[in-house]
Amino acid sequence: MVDLKVNLLGEVLDNPVIPASGTFGYGYEFAELYDINILGTFSFKGTTKDSRFGNPTPRIAECYSGMINAVGLQNPGVEKVIEEELPKLAKCFSKKVMANVSGFSIEDYAYTCEKLDKCEQVGWLEVNISCPNVHGGGMSFGTSPEAAAEVTRAVKAVTTKPVIIKLSPNVTDIVAIAKACEEAGADGISLINTLLGMRIDLKTRKPVIANTMGGFSGKAIFPVAVRMVYQVAQAVNIPVIGIGGVSSAEDVIEMMLAGATAVQVGAANLVDPYACRDIINDLPKVMEKYGIESLESIIGGLR
Repeated sequence: MVDLKVNLLGEVLDNPVIPASGTFGYGYEFAELYDINILGTFSFKGTTKDSRFGNPTPRIAECYSGMINAVGLQNPGVEKVIEEELPKLAKCFSKKVMANVSGFSIEDYAYTCEKLDKCEQVGWLEVNISCPNVHGGGMSFGTSPEAAAEVTRAVKAVTTKPVIIKLSPNVTDIVAIAKACEEAGADGISLINTLLGMRIDLKTRKPVIANTMGGFSGKAIFPVAVRMVYQVAQAVNIPVIGIGGVSSAEDVIEMMLAGATAVQVGAANLVDPYACRDIINDLPKVMEKYGIESLESIIGGLR
C-alpha cells in the first residue's frame, strides 16, 4: 500500500495536492461536484483588506497550452470572507484551509493576515507578493529581496500560524528573493505564480484583454516552474510548494522530485473542475509504476 501523506509545516496532509488560489474560489462551489475533503487542502481566492471588483473586462485570453488572466484580485474583502465565506466552507470542508492574502501596502498585508490568523479554519497563510495583474501592489513587493523581506517581517510580527510567501517568476534572481524571505522569518515558499503574458487581436489590433497584459498559466509554464522549484529548494531550508502547469499525477511527482513538499494545481481546475480529484485518484498507480512507496520519501529526490 503506497503512502500519499506529507507533512506541511506541522500539519499532515492526506496527499500533497492543493488547488491553487484563484482557481478554486472559496471551495464550496466545487463541493457541489465532488467531496473536496479528498484534497490535501486548498488555497482560497486571493483576499485583500477591502473588497475589490477587479480589472475591467475582458479578463481572459486563450493561449497555446495555457491562458492569460487579468482578473485583478476580485474578492469581497477580508471581513466578508471571515463572516460569510468561511462559514459556508465549514459546511463542506473539515480540514484546515490555506488563506491566500494580497495587498497594496505593507500595512494591508499585515492587517489582512492578522485577521485571518485568528480564524480556526485557517492552517496556513499564503502571502501573495507576486500577482502581475494589479497596479501599485502585488508583484511590486516580490521583485526585490528587500521588499519581499519587509512584507515577510511585517506579517510574521502579527501572526502565529505558518507563513508561506508566494513568489513571482518575473524576476532576475528567484533564489535571492526566496532566501531573503527565509531570513526574514518565512516558514515556507510557494512558487511560481503566473508569468507575464499578452495577446493581440489581429482584427482590432488591440490587446485581447482590457488590462493589456496578464498572468500566463497552464501546461506551457510547467518546465519553468520545475526549474525554479528546484533552484529554490536547493537554496533554502524551509518547505517549498510547487506551482505552475501541473495537470497530472506524473507532474506532481516531478515537482516533488525537484524539491516540493506539496504541489498546487491551478489552470487545470479551470479546464476540468475534476482535475484535482482525478490527480489524487491517479497517484497510487503512478507511484506503483515508478516504485515509489511514500511520497514524502521522494521530496528533493532528484539524482
